Amino acid sequence: MIISPDFKQERKVWQYQKKLIIAVDEAGRGSLAGPVVAGAFFIKKVNSKPLKPPIKIKDSKQLSPNQREVLFAWLKQQKNFDWAVGSSNHRTIDKINIRQANFLAMKKAIKKLELKQKSFSVFVDGNDKIPNLLQKQFTFVKGDAKIFSLACASIVAKVARDKIMIRLAKKYPQYGFEIHKGYGTKLHFKKIKKHGLSPVHRKTFLKKLNKK
Repeated sequence: MIISPDFKQERKVWQYQKKLIIAVDEAGRGSLAGPVVAGAFFIKKVNSKPLKPPIKIKDSKQLSPNQREVLFAWLKQQKNFDWAVGSSNHRTIDKINIRQANFLAMKKAIKKLELKQKSFSVFVDGNDKIPNLLQKQFTFVKGDAKIFSLACASIVAKVARDKIMIRLAKKYPQYGFEIHKGYGTKLHFKKIKKHGLSPVHRKTFLKKLNKK
């Protein structure tokens, strides 16, 4: 059974804490190449009812690339919404590990919105709070499938990362990044076996294949 994200958690936090929410989610955590990208999503007025989206808002993984693009275009048009993107590249991931790189990407995204909204709480998809963040945090396992703001953050992150991988595909056309976006598909492993690792592959994810 697929659950559609709703607005209950946002209203609950606003009711009891009188604080607005910045929701953050990531894309590319399990990829073998490219950056991990975090999307931060902010609703300026919780009690303001958003216009009806052209497609039902869902977790980005439940949407096709075209559906995500349509929804992302709609999100950008809403005056009551704001969003930002932060990322950690493959070098950072190899240096500090994917978990810490993911937290760093989330902090970067939040920082871009923090300048516009000083008092807020943070919704994080997953069960790990972001270290050393002053704001109160709420974590939600599979939150992007249940909570409106997190679903929107997941769409922002996924669309932004896909665009990055498509650009990298033009620079490294032999790997097919535009197809698998760096994830460990059969096609991707076949390309790695044939061409070796590219400069944007995460070497710590591919230690057995990295013979350099």
